[in-house]
Order: sequence, then C-alpha cells, then structure tokens
Amino acid sequence: AKAQAGGMLLALLGWVSSCVTTFVPLWKNLNLDLNELEVWNMGLWQVCITQEEGVVECQAHGSFLALPPELRISRLLMCVSNGLGLLGCLLATLGLDSWRACEDKPRQKQRLLLAGGAVLGIAGITTLVPVSWVAYNTVLDFWDETVPDIVPRWEFGEATFLGWFAGAFLAAGGLLLACSARSVSTATPPAPACRQLPTLRDPGGGHHPHPKIADLVI
Repeated sequence: AKAQAGGMLLALLGWVSSCVTTFVPLWKNLNLDLNELEVWNMGLWQVCITQEEGVVECQAHGSFLALPPELRISRLLMCVSNGLGLLGCLLATLGLDSWRACEDKPRQKQRLLLAGGAVLGIAGITTLVPVSWVAYNTVLDFWDETVPDIVPRWEFGEATFLGWFAGAFLAAGGLLLACSARSVSTATPPAPACRQLPTLRDPGGGHHPHPKIADLVI
C-alpha cells in the first residue's frame, strides 16, 4: 500500500510538472548585453520579453513549420506525454488496492496497475527526450565557435530543469506502481476442510465409528 501511494504521488507530481513545462515560455533564456534590463524567454508556443518594470510582452510563434526541428517535435512529444500521463494515472487508480471497484477481480486490478505503470513510464520517456534534446542543442549553440562572441547566446531556462524532474517523477512513479502490482493478491481462498464425525469410545477403551442414521431407526 505504501509503494502504491508513493507511486501515485510521484506520478501526479510528474504529470502536473510535465503539463506546466509544456506551456510555460521558459525553455530558453537570453540576456542582451546591450540592454540588460530585458530578458528574453522562449517556450514551445511563444516568446516573451520581461522588462525591468515587470512588464511582460509575449508573442506566439508565427508558424509551426518555421520553428526549429527540436521545438516542433518537442511540442508534439510533450502533448503526447501529457495525454499518456493522464491515462496512466487513471489506469493505475483503478488498480489500487484501496480502490473499491473490482475487488472481486484481483487479476483485473493487477493488469490495470501494470498497464498504468507502463504507460506512466512511457510518459516519462516522452518528457525526458524533448527536454534533453532542446538542452543539448542549447549547449551546442552556446559553444559554437563560428558565432562571434558579441552575439547573445541562449541558455537553459527554468522549464528545462522542471521537465527533467517531471520525466524522472513519471518514470519512478510508473516503476513503483508496476512493481507493487505483484502484491495484489490473486490467490483464491482455500476450501474449508471436511470435518469428520466424532467417534464413540466404549467403556472398554475401544473406538467405534459414529452409528449410521439408518441403524438408529427402529
């Protein structure tokens, strides 16, 4: 029960974090040397400029096809991850021991728990892949020697680290839930043992079987 509770908690935290990572424009940060009062933030859906006064101006990406390949594929994978995370949480919830439904079908609950854990593991992978891909390209662009030093470089945003935590939580939660599925009892209750009729002891110490009902009829 503790493993299932811990797995569900990690899965929910990972799913919520993955959804936040998908939509916040904090995948990349850019500080301009010429104007340090402005901070540029890029996400999968829009680019935002934060000024010193706290004013934030955001603009959506003009065209999906105009995006770099890593951002296009990352947008699709993150949406798939959010859907798989929700599906995995629903399946795992139906298979929990504390869930009263299908108590008379332990094998079905075990399959639901295993399926939920597997789907959550896939959701974790589909979160880690795009986040790591964008981070890898950010590192390559940052250390690109062909670009002059005066050109500003994009750096990791907060969503990058949140996405790594989200993928790890989803994968860990799915693993815990899948492993806890073994604890679901699938054994049928044993049949009651047949009780033998007591024997009668005669005064001489001998044993006689219990008389049949037909012998007692006069």
